[in-house]
Amino acid sequence: MGISPRLLGDGEYVVASTRTHVKALLRPILVFILICGVTGFVIPWVPSDLVVLAWVVLLVGAAAVAYWVVWPFLNWLSASYTVTNRRLITRHGVLTRVGHDIPLYRINDVFYEHGLIDRVLGCGTLIVAAASERGEVVLPDVPSVEQLHLSISELLHSRRPDQYDDRYDDGHDDGYDDGYDDGDDSRGEPYEPEARRRR
Repeated sequence: MGISPRLLGDGEYVVASTRTHVKALLRPILVFILICGVTGFVIPWVPSDLVVLAWVVLLVGAAAVAYWVVWPFLNWLSASYTVTNRRLITRHGVLTRVGHDIPLYRINDVFYEHGLIDRVLGCGTLIVAAASERGEVVLPDVPSVEQLHLSISELLHSRRPDQYDDRYDDGHDDGYDDGYDDGDDSRGEPYEPEARRRR
């Protein structure tokens, strides 16, 4: 589960990795029970001389199970949320994989919410406010959402300038010293990471 180690950069490591809580499978499970119940109720009423009709009912039931049960399960199985010491990574999709990475330095705020049912099941919704075109990124049904929120918050508050990767340099001064070489810091001097000054 999670991202492959070969997709991590030099010095990057996984802090937390999870997928959507099994709560997301409650609806497919209920649909599966309903389809099986309806199919099992209809089949005995089909006349014995209409074998073709019985097969049609079974095929319709199988197609419904594939669409409303198997497909959501595969989507759940293929999705993952990963937090590294540099970014938040989301991956989902069965046939077409979709990925989204948010560098930690672009995250402005992170908070969570969970209702009564979520608290009973031990999950919740994690909301990440990032300085990007997408704005807020909502991650629903995250297991142990409080722990994941704490992990991200600790990363955001413990980063040091020399821990950042020059790959994320945006080439301009964003108004604060975020640890990226924007060409100028608040003191009017060229910014140079501590690791580079030691060379």
